[in-house]
Amino acid sequence: MSPLSLSAAGSPALKTVAVIGLGTMGTGIAQLLACAGREVIGIDIDPAAAARARSALEASTARAVERDRLGAEERRAVLARFRTFTESAAAAPADLVIEVTPESYDVKRAVLRALDTVVRPTAIIATGTNALSVTRLAADSAHPERVLGLHFFHPAPAMRLVEVVSSVLTSPAAVEAVTSLALDLGKEPVAVGDRPGFVADGLLFGYLNQAASMYESKYASREDIDASMRLGCGLPMGPLALLDLIGIDTAHTVLDAMHAASHDRLHAPAPVLGQLAAAGLTGRKAGRGFYRYEGPGGPAVTAAPTAAGGLPAGRRVRTVGIAGSGTMASGIGEVFAAAGYDVVLAGRAQRKADAAVERVKSSLARSVAKERITERARDETLARILPTGSYETLAGADLVIEAVAEELTVKRELFGVLDKVCATGAVLATTTSSLPVVACARATERPEDVIGMHFFNPAPAMRLVEVVRTVLTADDVHATAHEVCAGVRKHAVDCGDRAGFIVNALLFPYLNNAVKMVQEHYASPDDIDAAMRLGGGYPMGPFELLDVVGLDVSLAIERALHREFRDPGLAPAPLLEHLVAAGCLGRKSGRGFREHARR
Repeated sequence: MSPLSLSAAGSPALKTVAVIGLGTMGTGIAQLLACAGREVIGIDIDPAAAARARSALEASTARAVERDRLGAEERRAVLARFRTFTESAAAAPADLVIEVTPESYDVKRAVLRALDTVVRPTAIIATGTNALSVTRLAADSAHPERVLGLHFFHPAPAMRLVEVVSSVLTSPAAVEAVTSLALDLGKEPVAVGDRPGFVADGLLFGYLNQAASMYESKYASREDIDASMRLGCGLPMGPLALLDLIGIDTAHTVLDAMHAASHDRLHAPAPVLGQLAAAGLTGRKAGRGFYRYEGPGGPAVTAAPTAAGGLPAGRRVRTVGIAGSGTMASGIGEVFAAAGYDVVLAGRAQRKADAAVERVKSSLARSVAKERITERARDETLARILPTGSYETLAGADLVIEAVAEELTVKRELFGVLDKVCATGAVLATTTSSLPVVACARATERPEDVIGMHFFNPAPAMRLVEVVRTVLTADDVHATAHEVCAGVRKHAVDCGDRAGFIVNALLFPYLNNAVKMVQEHYASPDDIDAAMRLGGGYPMGPFELLDVVGLDVSLAIERALHREFRDPGLAPAPLLEHLVAAGCLGRKSGRGFREHARR
């Protein structure tokens, strides 16, 4: 029976699985299969790697017994199902072979050709590549119809996503069989086409590459870049720490393959990746990459204090003025009042300022209901906020934070007013997320007193503040921003005055690339969202996030990034522009990439 005839006989039962390549990923896949009841043949030409894989399974199952997740008898059965070998001939009984060897055409082709002489014609062969063409690999096999891609994510036992990659040569029955296996393993299989990076890595590695470039240009420190993406986006790990975990050499290989296919400059590997890889500083597995580790595979060495710890003394701040009355203004006002600062919340009219305080009341009421604060703390916080309908009342504030519409003309006009109203020595801050801070500063006669303080929404919950210093900002103003962030228990990160700062400069190209995938009919929004949630550990998929942020807001940020960097790869996806032109703005309009109940 050939693999092409399997569709008539139904999907084969994949009871015996060989895993070739017992590195970190191969070992994880082997453990997953053995614990799920499959007979597993582990193969690695290095006897030490095979021994490590066996030891890893013994250790993980011993921990499972200690935690009452596995019985002693079950553990013995799992260990008995996993056998290790050093010759590919051991794969002969396998119904499925998964190769997880280095990302090299030569290496993988040699493995596949050897398997052609070893396994039965009905056996399925899966490559674990995430950078190479499955079609090219299949074409070199004697039975190309049985070759496909099966891309697990690290760590394989924990991450739920599995990308099933078929080529034009792959038998539908082979796809059906491995998809059924993935479901039996408790995974979420997503069918994708054959292009470098597939879905998850196709989006993930472009983002990681941009982070590496940002660090290489000395725009921000490695700690600030990683903290920004963890605290500003809720990601489980910062991009530079993730590159160390993946392996910098692996990342360079994947990006090189993606760039060769797309010619997109965003995928051209950052030079620092090649330099680190060439020096053998490949990340956690080598003991050093972007960070240092306590030996290969060990935990990170505790970082030294950042430069912010050596700042001069800041200016005294007791009263904080908030210029604005929208959601962000009320959220920032709540943050400062809760921390003990007196707050003057000034809107363009008294009713707008009063409405902002009502939002603060509602927010505090929810916190009381969830027992996060006491009723006394609620009352004390509200007592510290003075709502006013005139910017003149900001005259006594030591720090004034602008939180009005994200339009440069509006902000410049307001800074002109603040320049006349506010006392000498007052710090003036803008919460802009995409506009040049220096343009706001130049609207005043005291540009040295102006700084960016980009809070994230909702301000009471989000810990990150991007502190944006211009070329004109005074040292003590910079220090003041850091001191007040510490005073309100926010994590401040430093970045330069350019479009997107840290978070948006890394986040929105990733979102734009996701839209391009849908535009090119490569994958659906549902599959892409599932890939990033289950394979990348993201709290939301890109299309969920776009609909929450607002497609119009996202388009404006994309345009700002494109104007700033003049990179064709940053040009907004036409599909995003078309949806905005049609009034499909996301949740707030009732329709974006998905249908929503109208607000």
